[in-house]
Amino acid sequence: MSLPAIIESIIFAAESAVSLDRLCDMLSEFERDDIRVALAELAGSHEGRNGGVHLAEVAGGWQFRTRPEFHQYVVRHVKTKASRFSQSSLETLAIVAYRQPITRAEVEHLRGVDCGGVLKSLLEKRLVRILGKKDIPGRPLIYGTSKEFLEVFGLKDLKSLPTLREIQSLADVPQFERQEELPLGQDEGVSEEDSLSLFEE
Repeated sequence: MSLPAIIESIIFAAESAVSLDRLCDMLSEFERDDIRVALAELAGSHEGRNGGVHLAEVAGGWQFRTRPEFHQYVVRHVKTKASRFSQSSLETLAIVAYRQPITRAEVEHLRGVDCGGVLKSLLEKRLVRILGKKDIPGRPLIYGTSKEFLEVFGLKDLKSLPTLREIQSLADVPQFERQEELPLGQDEGVSEEDSLSLFEE
């Protein structure tokens, strides 16, 4: 049997990105190097055929994804809208992504507003996760991004995040090239205890 075909069927059936380690565990009869070569061959064949899907390396694993240029056609079928984030959610998520591990108090210090409700929403969407408790008085929870965060934003790992300099360069464009910002909804700040009760309604 063809190893690339076996790997293709596993990744196709998986609900999330499949790592090389996971593939090696499932395919113990094959050598790790052979699996790695088969992955590269599989990715190359999908890239070469220029079809509607490609094999992408995201979240520390491999996942089939539709090509971005076909998004407008795909949504006609699934009849769902892409996830939308409010400005406060994006700001909070960016702070967690770039400053993790980070506590709620540290996020609120940087944003200048209460972030309890926003953090709860990000936890429920599984974009942020609780990493543990900080070893300081009160032992506040510390937060970081999740595997789902990498998958949603199509990132191989956290090192794939654009640098702050790259982000700044996006704003350094001539005035005539700038587009008017679209208004984004605001999350309502919901006060809560900084504890595992964040998961409760």
